[in-house]
Amino acid sequence: NKVLDMIEKVAPTDARVLVTGPNGTGKELVARAIHEKSQRSENALIEVNCAAIPSELIESELFGHEKGAFTSAIKQKKGNFETATGGTLFLDEIGDMSLSAQAKVLRALQESKITRVGGEKEIVVDVRVIAATNKDLRKEIEAGNFREDLYHRLGVILIHVPALNERRDDIPLLVDHFLQMICDDQGVAKKEIDSAAIKELKDYNWTGNIRELRNVVERLVILSGKTITKKDVEQFVKL
Repeated sequence: NKVLDMIEKVAPTDARVLVTGPNGTGKELVARAIHEKSQRSENALIEVNCAAIPSELIESELFGHEKGAFTSAIKQKKGNFETATGGTLFLDEIGDMSLSAQAKVLRALQESKITRVGGEKEIVVDVRVIAATNKDLRKEIEAGNFREDLYHRLGVILIHVPALNERRDDIPLLVDHFLQMICDDQGVAKKEIDSAAIKELKDYNWTGNIRELRNVVERLVILSGKTITKKDVEQFVKL
């Protein structure tokens, strides 16, 4: 598997990684795997969804702020670059970040220093940055929405995660991973799944990618007996 090979090669280094692919393909799983196999695994992996944070708050989130920097800044706050020091900072949906925040991220990557919003002191940070996007950043650059210099800083290593329908051979491995994780979470013994059920899952049209597969495995764990069968898949998946 190309993605797994890339993770193995890249993880022990400190190289920055840009993960691309459609929604729901598990880009955050790639980031976590890189962190867990890296020399920084003892320290924090901080995940930031750039699309979920309003543009006026993203800089405070990433770089922190000093007390009184803006109306609601009632106390000093460390940003993600500081809290991730020694570890990994995962910037998810970086294609949605404002241009002014992009400029500050670029500086942080170039100089390994940040300044809190409303502050003057430079703070040295030591983070490995992994970024992810479902957008075509080259098109975003052409449209003036993304900085080309930041793209080159982030994209030392490019990992493309294809849609699940393009990597059906990974489905047995992913199902096994989710079975273990979900059964552990629910405090039950790991359920078995027979080969006919796996074949049904491999033939299914996964429009929601890995996110949908995880939900389906959870549904099967809850609704099936000790062994998940083809009949279970037909009954509970192909609704």
